[in-house]
Amino acid sequence: MNRLPLPYGLLINRQQPVEFEFDHSRFQGFSGDSIASALVANQRWIMSRSFKYHRPRAPLTMAGQDANTLVQLPEEANVLADTTAIKPNMQVTGQNFSGSLLKDSDAFLGKFSKFMPVGFYYRSFYKPKGVWKIWEPIIRKKAGLGILDLNFQPEYYDKAYLFTDVAIIGAGPAGLQAALTAAELGAKVLLVEQEKILGGSLNYARLDAAGRQAAELKQRLVSAVEQHAQITVLTEATCNAWFTDHYLPIIQGKRMYKVRAAQCIVASGSFDQPVIFRNNDLPGVILSSAAQRLMKLYAVKPAQTAVVLTGHDDGYLTALDLAEAGVTVKAVVDMRPIASDTTLLSAVKAKGIACHLSSTVYEALHNSGMQHLTGVDIRRIVAEGQVDANAQKIDCDILCMSAGYMPVYQLLCQAGGKLSYNDQQAAFNISGLPKGLSITGSVNGIHQIEHVLQDASHIAKVAVAALRGEDASQIAAPNFKESSMNFPWPIFEHPKGKEFVDFDEDLQIRDIVNATKSGYRDVQLVKRFSTVGMGPSQGRHSALPTARLVAKSTQRSISETGVTTARPPFTAEKLAHIAGRGFDPFRQTPMHARHLAAGAKMIPAGNWQRPAFYGNPEQRLQHIAREVLNVHQNVGIIDVSTLGGLDVRGPDSAEFLNRLYTFGFAKLPVGKTRYAVMANEHGVVIDDGVAARLSDNHFYVTATTSGVDRIYQQMLKWNAQWRLSVDIANVTTALAALNIAGPNSRQVMQKVCQDVDLSNAAFPYLGVRTGTIHGIPVRILRVGFVGELGYEIHFPARYGEYMWDTLMQAGQAFNMQPFGVESQRLLRLEKGHIIISQDTDGMTHPQEVDLGWAVARKKPWFVGKRSIAILEAQPLKRKLVAFELDKHQTQPLEGHIVLNGGKITGNITSCEYSPTLDKIIGLAYVGIEQSEIGQNFPIRVEHGAMVHAKVVKTPFYDPDNQRQEV
Repeated sequence: MNRLPLPYGLLINRQQPVEFEFDHSRFQGFSGDSIASALVANQRWIMSRSFKYHRPRAPLTMAGQDANTLVQLPEEANVLADTTAIKPNMQVTGQNFSGSLLKDSDAFLGKFSKFMPVGFYYRSFYKPKGVWKIWEPIIRKKAGLGILDLNFQPEYYDKAYLFTDVAIIGAGPAGLQAALTAAELGAKVLLVEQEKILGGSLNYARLDAAGRQAAELKQRLVSAVEQHAQITVLTEATCNAWFTDHYLPIIQGKRMYKVRAAQCIVASGSFDQPVIFRNNDLPGVILSSAAQRLMKLYAVKPAQTAVVLTGHDDGYLTALDLAEAGVTVKAVVDMRPIASDTTLLSAVKAKGIACHLSSTVYEALHNSGMQHLTGVDIRRIVAEGQVDANAQKIDCDILCMSAGYMPVYQLLCQAGGKLSYNDQQAAFNISGLPKGLSITGSVNGIHQIEHVLQDASHIAKVAVAALRGEDASQIAAPNFKESSMNFPWPIFEHPKGKEFVDFDEDLQIRDIVNATKSGYRDVQLVKRFSTVGMGPSQGRHSALPTARLVAKSTQRSISETGVTTARPPFTAEKLAHIAGRGFDPFRQTPMHARHLAAGAKMIPAGNWQRPAFYGNPEQRLQHIAREVLNVHQNVGIIDVSTLGGLDVRGPDSAEFLNRLYTFGFAKLPVGKTRYAVMANEHGVVIDDGVAARLSDNHFYVTATTSGVDRIYQQMLKWNAQWRLSVDIANVTTALAALNIAGPNSRQVMQKVCQDVDLSNAAFPYLGVRTGTIHGIPVRILRVGFVGELGYEIHFPARYGEYMWDTLMQAGQAFNMQPFGVESQRLLRLEKGHIIISQDTDGMTHPQEVDLGWAVARKKPWFVGKRSIAILEAQPLKRKLVAFELDKHQTQPLEGHIVLNGGKITGNITSCEYSPTLDKIIGLAYVGIEQSEIGQNFPIRVEHGAMVHAKVVKTPFYDPDNQRQEV
């Protein structure tokens, strides 16, 4: 293999050779090699054929920015060889060829290019009528790319959320410096890098004639970033889009992160740009940055002899890199009259390298079959896009070219940014970015490394100031002048054509010009008519030359013409990433099959599936009424496994709950339960449940179905600060739970539970006991959410179906029937019990919902105590009240508004017809002046009609709680 010695080869492990197969031949590379780097190391350049003319294609960018390296794997088509790592015994083949890859029988199509002008397919295959059915299979076969493996087994993909203060896209020198500055100022930083290692261009580019600055700067920046606790790094991760409020889908491996950032800094860098001349697509014609990547990242000596074609000073640095790697550089061809930094010109000449100024490559020369570059035709530039007749031919193995740099503007334009071009300075500018989105580095038109670092630090300081709500205008911006990095017209038309503007679509100069002559003056229309920029590279190298050609052909400036619109995604996105595991798992309780067998109508409750009621949906109200009345008259059973379950253990468990919940728990006796209300720091009610004390150092706490994950996170967060001696476990899915309720519930329990005294004296209301049912350990809570004598039984989830069957059999003698969530909600409404997040909102505090009795004001402190005290000291503006209506009136729906004159004072939160009471009952927020018992208030219902409800006292049913305390 054609390899360079250490320290070349940042990405490869020379101790791990890897053999693989390409085009039915065996090759060897090293672990860390891409398919393309390993092949080039073996002097195999041709990897695919072009889409239209079947011309041989080889790596252009070595960064996955072009379609030249699309190859086929057994399980996947259209894989980029320059970014896909080799694996032992990997089988790789080329794509889009007839016969063999090296001798494509369809290569003759290039000779007929004049008969296939731009847009010819729109005008050639639609008549006579029906002819398209003949042409379609032929065209699809000729233009086909990879082959799908229909037997491929889907793999696991998923998604995750990430939240950060500052998201920085790109970990080159600008991104690294911005991350360090922001982190040093205290911000939480997420740094996203598309490559395998941090450093960006510092990993392969040369910054100075001596060649040491890049490595030294990379060592300093990367080391500092990796050691900083405030910086989270994602490598091999692509930010594929920008959405409102800095919502960023970031793909890493088989996971899509959905990132939400307060501030976003894009340090995405810039794309090296090709020069347009005849045969600029030949194998061996590569971008300068690609040659540097081959050498520095993969230790590949790309050639024996080389020519460098440049429109800026970086071309001289590329020549120095090639020379140091042992490549004979025949010439540096500079399209400019003189280098901006003449010391680089002197350094190159000191190496004995010829320099041709105001010159360009007019044609790339090749061997038979166009297998590889053999030399270049160099001519002097005499005018824009024109050269003289005197040709100088230089033999070489590779041509490294760079006309300048195009900002990686795609994310920014997705955010609404405007990309403009200064025709005089041949420089880009991006403006109109939304609040909180900043750019730095070469994407901002800054290339000189000292200036890049200064700009990155400044942008990070501004972002952190905005994060803190500070005035960033006081932060002084650096002031510096940059030399132009873009040659204004690197396009040289040849009488024989084949000067490719778009390598993906085989589009030449004349194709773009002819599109404008056909009347397509707008660059967006040129794109659609010619398909320029619509291939896999998405215009990364064709957008700028296309804009230049359209501008010249229509006699406008490039700034007036603009470039084609960039839309997400930034890179190809697999459907697997979109279809990967969602954020809301589909959960079923252990008794799910029993519910279906009993005819349950299932509904979602949070992430869970729960029975709404049992019976056919057409008789929903009748079924709910039947279930409710059976609970009141006999006994019912409901699956409450979806309730959150949290085990809190340890010497400080009572103190922990005492701080976390509004009620007092320090003195709660063992064997007792207590209603537990949780507020946040603002005094807002965020959850409720029951806390049962099983022993001095062990509490079992329930939480709402939809809130348990959030409450568990809150517990972990607070204990991380308090550092109490407690252990918190989310046992929601480890335990199942059933609630038996009704006047006959004690008799049912006595049939199955022999080791617990279930009498009212031994096991009173709000008690908790542990025991067994048929040998299964159970925790039994005597609670009354549905207003009847009831027992909540919690037990290991694996016994779910057995426990259901056991209890159902025991309840047969008492006409025990299952009831669903809708019946449960009606039963709790009859008792006036609220449901958090239904009867509360993001501003509800305890006094508004009559939970002042659940606030232990004598406690020294609990979460939200100060805020609750402040809120209680202020006059109430609204209150949740119970109301009733005659059953013959129109029933209000949840969300219907409460009025006072012409003013909206509240809304309905719960409302149902109660078959027990034979009236409509509900809960609603009303103005404080409407909240007195006995008052009437108007509700606007469907179609603008008005009904008047009466405020009543809760509970609606069994106001003295006699039925649940027996």
